Order: sequence, then structure tokens, then C-alpha cells
Amino acid sequence: MFQALAKSSAEPGPQAAGWVQTMASHQLLVPPPKALLKPLSIPKRLLLGPGPSNLAPRIMSAGGMQIIGPMDKEMYQIMDEIKEGIQYVFQTRNPLTLVITGSGHCALEAALVNVLEPGDSFLVGVNGIWGQRAMDVGERMGAQVHPMTKDPGGHYTLQEVEEGLAQHKPVLLFLTHGESSTGVLQPLDGFGELCHRYKCLLLVDSVASLGGTPLYMDQQGIDILYSGSQKVLNAPPGTSFISFSDKAKKKMYSRKTKPFSFYLDIKWLANFWGCDDQPRMYHHTIPVISLYGLRESLALIAEQGLENSWRQHREATAYLHRRLQALGLQLFVKDPVLRLPTVTAVAVPAGYDWRDIVSYVLDHFDIQIIGGLGPSAGKVLRIGLLGRNATCENVDRVTEALRAALQHCPKKKL
Repeated sequence: MFQALAKSSAEPGPQAAGWVQTMASHQLLVPPPKALLKPLSIPKRLLLGPGPSNLAPRIMSAGGMQIIGPMDKEMYQIMDEIKEGIQYVFQTRNPLTLVITGSGHCALEAALVNVLEPGDSFLVGVNGIWGQRAMDVGERMGAQVHPMTKDPGGHYTLQEVEEGLAQHKPVLLFLTHGESSTGVLQPLDGFGELCHRYKCLLLVDSVASLGGTPLYMDQQGIDILYSGSQKVLNAPPGTSFISFSDKAKKKMYSRKTKPFSFYLDIKWLANFWGCDDQPRMYHHTIPVISLYGLRESLALIAEQGLENSWRQHREATAYLHRRLQALGLQLFVKDPVLRLPTVTAVAVPAGYDWRDIVSYVLDHFDIQIIGGLGPSAGKVLRIGLLGRNATCENVDRVTEALRAALQHCPKKKL
């Protein structure tokens, strides 16, 4: 019988032979790309921009591990450990805490697409590019968006926000804790309590601040908090994480319309991440290898301790500020209390093209720093000290590179 099966498999009938002939009846028009026939080559580079940051060796090792099934019990264990790590770095006990397959932008969209419904009033602090993006997403969803616009470098007081809450009666307020496009650290104490007095939820972007400066989700009354993998955590880009308070969960689970996005539907994601005490159902194929790296990055900061991480960034950035000022450079954020400890914005020195400085530092020192973004484009240089990169040694390297750039880059006559 097996011989008959083998013979029948080896000798296709007329119809099958026709299929084979049809499959090979066209010539390939596109040859194999020559570039892909060569080994991958990656330059050795110190990433001192606002993110991503250099990967820790332990995280790179995790990226070389063999993949397992996304619904294997071992993978569920890894996912549960990641959730506990997120709760630690967020300082929250929220059960509805999970990972989004996508960058910080994706977490922002997940928050807005699940909380807001068409016609909802949405108050947005726009003091940099991330407020601009939140406003854009809200408008696309049909929310009534009310921007509180500040010049780059500005921040919000409780009084200013209360005026917006009283006037617009929003269901949601968006603030950026660490505005990486300008280097501003937004104070958060009191804003959660203020929002709740006006029956408003507080949504905070902590992509650039998490792990580098104190943040207490539960104690500060933050209803929705999200961050990303590629900054202080030193993990690969492409995953973000988010947590929802009970108040936020009630708003999402009582909405009158389905969220516009199935991929970002929190009810589905909550089940898949084991947040609802129900049997887990497949939603999408998670990036297993990226989650290995995220798990290890959370393990590293847990081993270091949040308070030690905050101290490391505070001390390294204070040293950076002293070195920059010794070069005659001006810090973009004037008030030291409002300076973000992870990303420093430096005013582009008069007469220089910021592109020349960035290129010189990269070409001659293999160090990446970045220019401005959004409303700060052309106005600042941005230097990031993120996670394992936040060292005095790296400060010395980048400031010496900047010293050389200022000496050798062409300067226009004013």
C-alpha cells in the first residue's frame, strides 16, 4: 500500500502535471537583489539621541534565543512576568496592564481608540510633537479636540488645566510627562485629582521619561499610562505597554460603539494577556523574540531598582548640563526643575547649521545625536542619556565630540 502511495505521489496525473507546467510557465522578471546576497553589516555606534538606545548584552542574547509558540504555556508565563515588570516600573496594581505590539504611537492610538467615542470632548496639552500627534489621532476619530497650545519648552500648571477642564468638560486629558522633542519634564502631582473632580480621565505619555525620573501611576491618580521599550529600558523598538485604572476600564467597557480598531481593541487584548481571568483566546501573533528582550529589560531595571535608576539619570544628566554650559551652549529649558533627565535639548548655537554638527559628531566620533522634531525642528540639538547609556564616560565622549564639531563646522557670519 505504501509503495502504491509512493508511486502515485511520484507520478502526477495529467491534471497535476498541468498544474506543475502552469506554475513554471512564466519567467522571473525580478532577480535576487545583489545587496541581499552579501552579509548584513551594522556599524558600531553610540546612540545618544532621544531613542532608540543601545541594547544591553543580556537583551541581545535574548534576541538570539529560539522562538516558541505564542500560545504555549511557557510564553504565557513570560507574558505574565512582563506584566508584573510593567506594574513595577509604572508603580501600579492595575490588573488591566499589558503590552501593545507596536511602538509608543501604537499605545497612544490604543488609548484613544478605546476611550474616546465620536463627539467626546478631548483636552490635549500640545507643547511638543507628542501633543500634536494626540490631537491628530483624536481628530481622526471624530472627537471634539480642544488643544492647549504652548510654545516649545512650555509646560502646564494646575490652574491652566483647570480652566480647560471647566470650559470644555472633557472626558479625557492628555499630557506628555517627558516631551522628548523639547526636553521638558511635565509635573504630574495633583493633575489626577484635579481631573477626577471634573469627571475627566488622565492619560499620560511616559515614553521618554519612564525609568529616568520618578513616576507613580496609582499615587498620582493617572488613569491611563503608556510607554515604550526602546528608551531607558534599552530594549528593541516595536513594543509598548499600557495600563488602565478601574475608572478608565469602566469608560471603555461601557462605550456605546465598538472601537474603530480590532487590532487595538482592549477587550480582546486584555483577554489575550490574561487580564480578565477568562481562558485566553488568540488575537494576533505576538512578536515573541521582542518580548524576550522586553522581559529581560524589565528584569534588569528590577535588579537595579527604580530609585537607583532615577538617581543614575539625574546625576549623569546634571554632569552633562555642566559640561554643555562649559562649552558655551545654552540649555533650551531654562528652569532646571522642568528639564527632562533622559533627553536634553540644547539651543542650536548661533551661526551654525544643526545638520553640520550632527553629521560631524556621527562621522568623526560614531556618536549619534539628533536635531529637533516637530515644533522644535531647527531650534535644538537633542542628547539622550537612556538606561545603560546614562554614564559620565558617555557624557565626556559626547561633549568632546561637540567641542570638536564647534571648532571645525563652518559658521555663518551673523
